[in-house]
Amino acid sequence: MKIGTIQVLPVLDGTGREPAAEVLTRPGVPDAWACHGDQLDEHGTLHLDLGGFLVRTGDRTVLVDAGVGTIDNGRYAGGRFLDSLRGHGVGPEDVTDVVFTHLHFDHVGWATRKGAIVFPNATYRVHEADWAHFVDSSDAEPGAVRKLTPLTERLETFGADTVLAPGLSTRHTPGHTPGSTVFVVADGDERALLLGDVVHSVVELHERDWEAVFDVDPVAARAVRNAVADEVADSTDVVVGAHFPGLRFGRVVTAFGNRTFQQIV
Repeated sequence: MKIGTIQVLPVLDGTGREPAAEVLTRPGVPDAWACHGDQLDEHGTLHLDLGGFLVRTGDRTVLVDAGVGTIDNGRYAGGRFLDSLRGHGVGPEDVTDVVFTHLHFDHVGWATRKGAIVFPNATYRVHEADWAHFVDSSDAEPGAVRKLTPLTERLETFGADTVLAPGLSTRHTPGHTPGSTVFVVADGDERALLLGDVVHSVVELHERDWEAVFDVDPVAARAVRNAVADEVADSTDVVVGAHFPGLRFGRVVTAFGNRTFQQIV
């Protein structure tokens, strides 16, 4: 994907599997997946691609999220991230910035490995509310603390929306997590939105009011999803979720009164 002169490439790490009807629901709609069988396997399982995105802009080589790491627990399995990155001609030492949409385990897996920083020349960035929630709070998750504390000396947090690199800016979208962030890639009149886990499946762009069991604040997360879907519908913007099939971009279009996500080939 090229956004003007900015290159955005998927970096695949692995796959997650979740029972769709248990993790994504629409309150008041008993069988919200009835019209979306094409997104599931024969067992009603939603397959979630895991990884991140490589953004080349100016003299910066930026990773947006860092996959799930070497986990293989029967539900989530990674391990391919660095090979995928090398397939784009980039080694860990070439990465200048690592930015996180949020700090769930399947987005930070290659930030560190066995306590060592994986991308030794990178500055790591995340919204201050997520760092506070996952690392600094009194009830922080021990796994997140172990994984992320080694980043402290290379970490810069942000609060207000800001520009992190040429053509790469942040938009705070709290709900899924307190510091959930959409990254906007823009050059000229072209724009792409890297949605993180504002949406987990394309169905959340088709219809309003989906909720994810992973949301810290379901009401706020639902409102953000609705607002983003409304914003990009029938626009020239391209969008991608952090777990879309193949980490492929698409556009949200309306036909016969129904919204659909049309993947860009």
